[in-house]
Amino acid sequence: MDRRIKYTKKVIKDTLLSLLEKKDISNITVTEICEISDINRGTFYRYYMDVYDLLKNIEQEFINEIKSSPSIENIEDHSIYSFTKGILSIFEHNKKLVRILFSTDNNVYFLNEVLDVAYDKCMSRWEELQPDINQDELENAVVFIFNGALGVINYWIKNDFKVPSDDVAKYIEKYCQHGARMYLPVEKRV
Repeated sequence: MDRRIKYTKKVIKDTLLSLLEKKDISNITVTEICEISDINRGTFYRYYMDVYDLLKNIEQEFINEIKSSPSIENIEDHSIYSFTKGILSIFEHNKKLVRILFSTDNNVYFLNEVLDVAYDKCMSRWEELQPDINQDELENAVVFIFNGALGVINYWIKNDFKVPSDDVAKYIEKYCQHGARMYLPVEKRV
């Protein structure tokens, strides 16, 4: 790709991200992006259909970065901790982008893509480790684990990455292995 095209796309994307720090995407216009980026509307529309298409493009680039990251691709032990730590390290290196993508009202696409990456990486390994496992049970466990993990990660991001990522990865692994039982009051069964 031509350097000028790369530069123009980068300026457009950076402008959208800076605007998303201040306001909701529904209040951002192509005209506003063009004025701040110092480009004409035709240039914008050469690459993107609208503001939402631009955001989706940014999200997809980040998802592709996660998928191809050595910290995800080269996990040897396939543990929940290692996988989570890999994703969290990518998130830490892209704090501003992650904050924005997790906070936008239309972040369902992005969150589902993050879950799909985790699902694809883990399902085949878990099936390999336990070939006789009931497929429906495994699917339900995966949905439960990944949505819980995503909630913890979202909480970590909303609290400005204050807890070290290594600790967050350990929490997620512990919750996945032991559930919430250790935090719930023990009830006597009749």
